[in-house]
Amino acid sequence: MLSYQHGYHAGNLADMHKHALLAWVLDYMAAKDKPLSYIETHAGRALYRLDTEEARKTGEAAAGIGRLEQAFAPTHPYRRAIDMARAAHGIAAYPGSPLIAAHLLRQSDRMTLAELHPREFAALQALMGARARVERRDGLELALSICPPMPRRGVMMIDPSYEVKTDYTTLPDTISALHRKWNVGVILLWYPVLQSGVQAAMVERIATSLRDAHVFEARFAPIREGHRMIGSGLVVLNAPWGMEDEAHRVAELVAG
Repeated sequence: MLSYQHGYHAGNLADMHKHALLAWVLDYMAAKDKPLSYIETHAGRALYRLDTEEARKTGEAAAGIGRLEQAFAPTHPYRRAIDMARAAHGIAAYPGSPLIAAHLLRQSDRMTLAELHPREFAALQALMGARARVERRDGLELALSICPPMPRRGVMMIDPSYEVKTDYTTLPDTISALHRKWNVGVILLWYPVLQSGVQAAMVERIATSLRDAHVFEARFAPIREGHRMIGSGLVVLNAPWGMEDEAHRVAELVAG
């Protein structure tokens, strides 16, 4: 299924939660003078505009980054990545996670990005092709095929749309397989916190089967009537030291 378009949702509260924590992790990892691998399985187009009809239609960006951007200090890596994206692409730009990574990592760090949607892939390749290995391929298959990467230090972002409902049942086994192949990698799995609670069994399976798993959630009110998402979650394997405190701070900011 390839109907999901993140342009309707870019810059929303869930983006703020996952992108702020991803930016913190990348900044922390890049502080050590050793090269990194960055892998992203559902990369999207990497750059979004918040002045489009799609973004205005949902109002999610206005309720997210539009309302809470100043809650992050200018020195926070998330704000720094946003400022760099705007400097390069205009005031209405919002960076997706691949562009956040490109801004915070060093030229010596290796990036591998996967995206299946043809239009999103074309945009991703045009923007990131000179900086990263970009493939139109199932991202989880790609990740399994290249792990452990070189360099072995690194970060993987897994951010499915969950259009395919079986993701909730298949992802725990995939995460376990990735962790076995790359036991030193910092692996982040994003998931929506839904009113139905459909995500809970997936999170519980991962958390109970992998002792290195940490679960970080931020709760917030539905953006509009009938909206089913009431929060944002990240399961993180090999979470860097200090991430629990940072996750608590970010959750409080996003909760508003």
